[in-house]
Amino acid sequence: MTDLDPPLHRYLTDLVAAARDVLGDDLVGAYAAGSVGLGAYQPGRSDVDVALVCADALDPGRRRELVARLRHEALPCPARGLELVVYRREVARSGTPEPGFEVELNTGARMPFRATWAAADRPVEDGLFWYGLDRSILHQSGLALLGPPAAEAFADLSPADLRRLLADALRWWLALPTPPGDGPAPGAEDAVLGACRSLVRVRHGVWLSKVDAGRRLVADGRPAAPTAAGRPADATADGGPDGGAMGATADGGAVGAAGDGGAVDVIERSIAARAGGPPPGGPEARAFQRRVLDEISR
Repeated sequence: MTDLDPPLHRYLTDLVAAARDVLGDDLVGAYAAGSVGLGAYQPGRSDVDVALVCADALDPGRRRELVARLRHEALPCPARGLELVVYRREVARSGTPEPGFEVELNTGARMPFRATWAAADRPVEDGLFWYGLDRSILHQSGLALLGPPAAEAFADLSPADLRRLLADALRWWLALPTPPGDGPAPGAEDAVLGACRSLVRVRHGVWLSKVDAGRRLVADGRPAAPTAAGRPADATADGGPDGGAMGATADGGAVGAAGDGGAVDVIERSIAARAGGPPPGGPEARAFQRRVLDEISR
C-alpha cells in the first residue's frame, strides 16, 4: 500500500484496525476494490471501495457495531465516500452472481448514508448486479490489505453470468433520467466510460479502469459494434426507458450519430470530462451504451 495517496493509506489502515476490533479472528480478509484496486483513484472524485471477508455469518449486533465504527462520523473518509461490503468466505470463493453480502455500508461527506443487512432490503431500482461484478474485479485486481491474495479470496464469475450482469448494469444505466436536449449531460461521461469497461472485459477478458477502457477501445479502432438493423438494443417503441428525447429514434438516427467515428469522439470527450471538460450529451451517450449492450447481449 506504500504507493497509495497518503490520506487514503492512513484511512485504509485505520479501517482495517477498526474492523479487526469488532470482528476479531472472524475477519480473514480486507481488500481495496474499484478505482483503488485498478490504480485509478482520484482524490476528491473517487469513492473508496472496500470488501471485508469474514469466516462465518455475522450476528445482528456485530453488524451494527461494525457500521457504527466505520461510518463517516466515526472514521472520516478522505474521499467522496466509502462503499463497503462484507462477505462470508464461502460466498467470496463461490463465484456466485448473487449478492450474498452480510453488510453493505455507504457513508461519506458527499455520499448519502445507507446500511443494508440483506439484498432483499435494497430498493429494486438500485439493482443487484453490482456485487458479482465487484467480486470479479476483486478476483483480478483487488488490493489485499489483510489476508490472502484477492485472486484466492474471490472467485470469478462464469462467462454466462458475467455477460448477464453486465447487460443488467447497462440496462440500469439506460433507465436513469438525464436532462432533456442535446447539450452536455453531467454524468454522461461515467455512463459512456462504464460501458467501455464492460465491453473491454467481454472482448479482452480484462478489467480496466473506466478511462483506460475508453482508451483501449479508441486504440482498437472498433469502439462498439453497430446495433442490429440500425435499431438500439432493448429500445422500446417510444425510445426506451427515458421516453423519446433521450432515446434513439425508431429509424436509428441517434445510433447513426454514434457510428465508429462518432463513438470515438464520444469516448474521447468522456475521457476529457474526467479532467474538467464538458461531458457528452445524453442522446449520444445512450446511443453508445445501446451499441455496447447489443454486442454484450449477443
